[in-house]
Amino acid sequence: MKLTARVRSAGGPLLTATAIAVAAAVLTLLFHVPAAVAQVRGNAQAEQSEALRNRGGLVITPPAVGRYVSESGEGFVLDRSGRYPLLRFDRRDETWVLRPSPAPRGDVIYRNDAGEQVLRTTPSGGLTVFTPRAPGGSPASLNGAGQSLGPPTLGPAQVFNLMARRSALLTQAMGRLVEINVDTGSSSESLTVEALIVTTDAVLRIARSPTARASLDRLRSITIAEGPRSGVVYTNGDLRVVVAPTQGVAGRPSSARIIRAVLPQ
Repeated sequence: MKLTARVRSAGGPLLTATAIAVAAAVLTLLFHVPAAVAQVRGNAQAEQSEALRNRGGLVITPPAVGRYVSESGEGFVLDRSGRYPLLRFDRRDETWVLRPSPAPRGDVIYRNDAGEQVLRTTPSGGLTVFTPRAPGGSPASLNGAGQSLGPPTLGPAQVFNLMARRSALLTQAMGRLVEINVDTGSSSESLTVEALIVTTDAVLRIARSPTARASLDRLRSITIAEGPRSGVVYTNGDLRVVVAPTQGVAGRPSSARIIRAVLPQ
C-alpha cells in the first residue's frame, strides 16, 4: 500500500548429688523449652505458608484482560493475553506495548519502548501505575472486565480517509501544509493505522507546547514506511516512522519515542 495525504539463674543451700542433678535437668528444660516451642511454631507457620501458596492464597492470578482504576483517578485497560502486555488509558487512542524486567522482592517492572516505567506488579498481585499525574506511582485495583486491545484493521479506502483527516489536523495546527505518506504492505496495515494515529497525536502535542513547538519549524511531511525493525527518524523536514510486521504488536514506535526523536536532546 502506497498512499499520500496531508515506586537468670539462682543459688541455694548445699544440695545432694541427686538434687543437683534434678536441678540441672529442670534448668535445662527452662532454658531449652522456649527454643523448642519456638521451633515448633516456626515449622507450623512455614507449613501453613506453604499450604497457602499451594492453594494460591498468596498469589493472585489477574485476568487476561481487565479494567483498572488508580488512586489518582486514572482508568486503563491492561491486556495480558498476548506475548506483550498492552495498556490503554481511558479516553486515549494509543495502546502501549510493555516490556517486563525483574525488580527486587520478586516484583516486575513494565516499561515502554522509550525505557519509561509504566507499571510495577508484586507477586501478591499488587499493581502500581506511573503517569504524568502520578510520576511516583499510584496503586491501582481491578475495576471489572476489559475489552481486548487488539490492533485495528481498516481497508485501503478508510486508511486514505484517515490520512486525509490527520493531514488536515496537522495543517491547521501548524498553519502550513503537512503531507502524510504511507508506503507499507498489506501485512502492516494494522501497524500502519496505529503508527499514523500515534505519530500525528504526538506531533499535535508538541505543536500545542509553547516551549517545544519550534522543533517542528521544518516539518513538512510524515512518512510511514515498512522495515525489519520499528524506528523513527526526523530529518530534512520529514518525520519518518518505520513499522515492522515481523515484530508483531511491538512493531511500531510509541508516542514517547516519537517525541524524543523530534525534540532536541
